[in-house]
Amino acid sequence: MNWDWKVFLNDDGGGRTYLEWMFDAWGWTLAVAGSAWLVAMVLGALMGTLRTLPNHPWLVRLGNVWVELFRNIPLLVQIFIWYFVVPKMFPAMQRVPGFVLVVLALGFFTSARIAEQVRAGIEALPKGQRYAGMALGFTTAQTYRYVILPMAFRMILPPLTSESMNLLKNSSVAFAVSIAELTMFAMQAQEETSRGVEIYLAVTALYAVSAFAVNRLMALVEKKLQIPGMVMAGMAGGGH
Repeated sequence: MNWDWKVFLNDDGGGRTYLEWMFDAWGWTLAVAGSAWLVAMVLGALMGTLRTLPNHPWLVRLGNVWVELFRNIPLLVQIFIWYFVVPKMFPAMQRVPGFVLVVLALGFFTSARIAEQVRAGIEALPKGQRYAGMALGFTTAQTYRYVILPMAFRMILPPLTSESMNLLKNSSVAFAVSIAELTMFAMQAQEETSRGVEIYLAVTALYAVSAFAVNRLMALVEKKLQIPGMVMAGMAGGGH
């Protein structure tokens, strides 16, 4: 096979090289993934918390409905709904950029998965944590903010790492609604240059680098937020 990496230095017909186009697309991929991650974390933390609130069954049901709705509909279908259906039902949404609609779809989809992890993390904590906060005079909101959620998020950092990497990879579906991210670049550049091997290998490398960076960043956060007592207990258990 003859490799032709110089294809990236060729003009794409729009006044830039394919290399410049690819890095522009990489920027869009990171923008979609990063924005959706923020949406997913905020809504995931909120809905996951609602599902564990004592004496508030209607809030628990709201959180359950959110999780089941967005977790059980395929991501690509949700993107099509946001991009094609919602603007038809609500004309004001027609002025919303496609980038925002994709971010909402990807963020809501991922928030349902994060909500399940947050719920599991909260329910894994000893009930004494909640009672201790109440004994100090904290309200329910303060107990969650200062006692429960900080502990729960430390416990779920490993699955959150995997979910963050999945979100980055899931951002590739944005090509379906013409967001100029990496996958769309690869498809169009391959058609124009007929150098699919080089194009797709380069795009694969960028996805791998991005996912590895997310993994290392989350690993650093996990290391910084480790609770010494929990680590020592794990080491002691391993010694037996």
